Amino acid sequence: MKMKQSREYFISTEGETEVWYFEHLKKLINESEEPIFKLEAKPKVNISPKSFTKNLKVTSKAKAFHICDYESKADQHIIKFENVLKELKEAKGFKSGLSYALGYSNYTFELWMILHKKQLIGPVSDRKDYLPHINAAYNENFKHLHTYKEEKNFKRILSKIELNDVKMAIRNANKIREMHSENGKSMTEYSGFRYYRDNPDLTIDECVKRIFKEFKISLT
Repeated sequence: MKMKQSREYFISTEGETEVWYFEHLKKLINESEEPIFKLEAKPKVNISPKSFTKNLKVTSKAKAFHICDYESKADQHIIKFENVLKELKEAKGFKSGLSYALGYSNYTFELWMILHKKQLIGPVSDRKDYLPHINAAYNENFKHLHTYKEEKNFKRILSKIELNDVKMAIRNANKIREMHSENGKSMTEYSGFRYYRDNPDLTIDECVKRIFKEFKISLT
């Protein structure tokens, strides 16, 4: 069997759960016969796109994602998110040919995890409100979000995610954006990035979809 060529993606994240997720996604893709390339995903916790980019040793046409949350409409969270967008825009100029895309969740990464198993169209008022949906989606009984995020627990969740579940998450995320468009909601733009200030919303699906498209992985 002919060896597949490797394609490299650098991924900066705000937390370890995101790192574990993309390591699992790499495993799913590389174990599948569907993709035409082997994925070399390199996720790393770094909340600063500028710092992450400066430390990259890459060739031209490098591809990177920054995975982060729009945690709430509180002033401190808006400022934090806008600072990330400013850094992300500046970071694109640090390395010639670098493509650095935004994968964000409104409110948190838990939204993306839920979408692998079920749709979530309605808004939540607090991040803790994701927990019942997590428990229902993965047949768990976590009492607190921090318990769900413990390494052994989160990796047990990941063991229940297959490649078809990732495809479902992409489709469910698309439906969220379609809902906002149909309801006439307007997007906010900052530093060249566009997003909805009301949850639910996310662009993590766009990052994963980009990999699927390059690797010739069907979305159906």
